[in-house]
Amino acid sequence: MKCIVFIMLLCVQTAFGQTYHKTSQIPLSVNKFIGYDSYDHLYTVTDMVLRKENASMVYEFTDFQLGNITSVDIINPFNVVVFYAQTNTAILLDNKLSLIEQINFNYLTDVANISSVSNAGGNKLWLFNADTQQLELLNYRNNSKNSISLPIAEIITDQASDFNYNYVLTPTAIKTYTVFGGIVETVPFLGGEKVMTHKGRVMVVRDNLIYEIIEGVPNLLSIKTAQISIQDLQVFEDFLYIYDRKNVHTFVDQKPKK
Repeated sequence: MKCIVFIMLLCVQTAFGQTYHKTSQIPLSVNKFIGYDSYDHLYTVTDMVLRKENASMVYEFTDFQLGNITSVDIINPFNVVVFYAQTNTAILLDNKLSLIEQINFNYLTDVANISSVSNAGGNKLWLFNADTQQLELLNYRNNSKNSISLPIAEIITDQASDFNYNYVLTPTAIKTYTVFGGIVETVPFLGGEKVMTHKGRVMVVRDNLIYEIIEGVPNLLSIKTAQISIQDLQVFEDFLYIYDRKNVHTFVDQKPKK
């Protein structure tokens, strides 16, 4: 009986999440939509070229020798992190997409095959070591590396991070790790496909639906996505951006009035 009550409560919490209202739809045809930064610059990737633009300017970066771009982290627009899994390399770019630094993980003292890279702030990068199946923190100034997690037995579906936490998505859960080391929370979640975060908010995509994790519980967002095929997305401040390979759909969080 207790189990049934718990499931019912979970369903209620999952059914009533944040309400988002669609505000715009902008045509866009790119390989990958990265998102917008705090200065309203749009970042995209097409044919191995990273592009940053707004109404008055355009910057581009490409290095064909590094291969296809695996991921781009724009949490700090003055220190953009671009990862190339094919060549096991990350590069750091300034606000004009000029090269600041290149880090080849094959040349580190402790060589490792890396499957994901993101910005951890303070001259540090979040790394997922595919050899040891561990989340690591690399200080690229002094070439020191610390393991943040024990080996993760499951396949890593996706990961997202900010300067304090890294959220690892597996087929059965969302695991939260801190820069100080160790796991702080595990939220059961079956079949998640993408995870994203912004200022402590965590959202997960499953079956073209978006859930926000609130106090350890998945809450289904009240947003119409039936006609939108979610390919890429970003949560930023009160906005949610969804890209379907044809348009960027912008939604705003309808917070209750005080």
